[in-house]
Amino acid sequence: MAKKIVITGIGASTPLGGDVRSTWEALLAGESGTHALTHPWIEEYSLPVTFAAEAKVRPEEILARPEAKRLDPSSQFALISALEAWADAGSPDVEPERLGVDYATGIGGLWTLLDAWDTLREKGPRRVLPMTVPMLMPNAAAAAISMKFHARAFARTVASACASSVESIASAYEHLQIGAADVVIAGGTESAIHPITLAAFSSMQALSKRNDDPEHASRPYSIDRDGFVMGEGAATLILETEEHALARGAHIYAELAGTSVTADSYHITAPDPEGWGASRAMRQALEQAGATAEQVTHINAHATSTPVGDVAEYKAILAVFGDRTGSIPVSATKASTGHLLGGTGALEAIFTTLAIQDRLAPPTINLTEKDPETPLLVSSDAQPLGEGPQVALCNSFGFGGHNAVAVIRDYAA
Repeated sequence: MAKKIVITGIGASTPLGGDVRSTWEALLAGESGTHALTHPWIEEYSLPVTFAAEAKVRPEEILARPEAKRLDPSSQFALISALEAWADAGSPDVEPERLGVDYATGIGGLWTLLDAWDTLREKGPRRVLPMTVPMLMPNAAAAAISMKFHARAFARTVASACASSVESIASAYEHLQIGAADVVIAGGTESAIHPITLAAFSSMQALSKRNDDPEHASRPYSIDRDGFVMGEGAATLILETEEHALARGAHIYAELAGTSVTADSYHITAPDPEGWGASRAMRQALEQAGATAEQVTHINAHATSTPVGDVAEYKAILAVFGDRTGSIPVSATKASTGHLLGGTGALEAIFTTLAIQDRLAPPTINLTEKDPETPLLVSSDAQPLGEGPQVALCNSFGFGGHNAVAVIRDYAA
């Protein structure tokens, strides 16, 4: 018999705020975390894109210097969000061998790697820091969290591009179901706003180039969308079995009712234009949750604001929901936060959880004129979800054809 898996703690550091509450309030207020970048390397490299959604609170403002200097920024954000989530969950008293970590990143310690390369070229091998490899490796965030909280059941890392952190949530769900742990710290992180990524994503025509109006650059489902906006930060969820949560008297936000991971096997960057892999992931996640398409009350869409990606996701949603497609409140929150790559799915899972709790689908800002090819129920104002039972989907899709979906519903004992 399947166990009920519940969400008992949430934490985040994002372009909208340094914690969950400030981020959520800014999201509902329709704020944008995107701004022009002021780093000297913008002009030095003549970058074609000069803006991004940097984290609002820098890690060095939170972490002690000795701890921060041994971590890449991606791991710093991960640790900050995990500390908030752990405290929010009431700092569970759990045996180390029953506490696991499922954490994700799309790229890993990019800043550490490229800073070390600069040091090698300019100052020679003796000046390369001995902690370079432990800081740049993709599993560094999971390792740092594991050591901070003495999690000894496992510490696993997923790297599936922009689907990474929902895939880590799916892994956590599976680990809890098979009894590998009683509590799992799950989520994702990214800090890759760097000249090389801005240049590379721009070269492949993936980024918006609205340098003259950065706050309005990310505009999912708008007919004039022209690409995504780079973001950074991390988000963490504390997941545990219902039995364990109830035994310790934990506050339960919602139930993680089901998950699914599929692959398009289509193209290294482009999604399957018909969204078959994405629609299959949605169906499988609903099936695992014991829910039907008719019961879904909200969708937090992947919705990156790319011309091709938004249409493919719409077709996937249409394939699952049919005639209901235009009546389900949809939120495209990357318009406000930018795209946190490997951290984005966990953040949007938190948004989905809070939408259910507050019965309010977040607004999608910058929606000027809706694209007739994506006729979804998307609004520039927050949309009420009603008073009945809530079942919501959180979609994440990534380069390589990775699809990951989580079903979150309101908790009923």
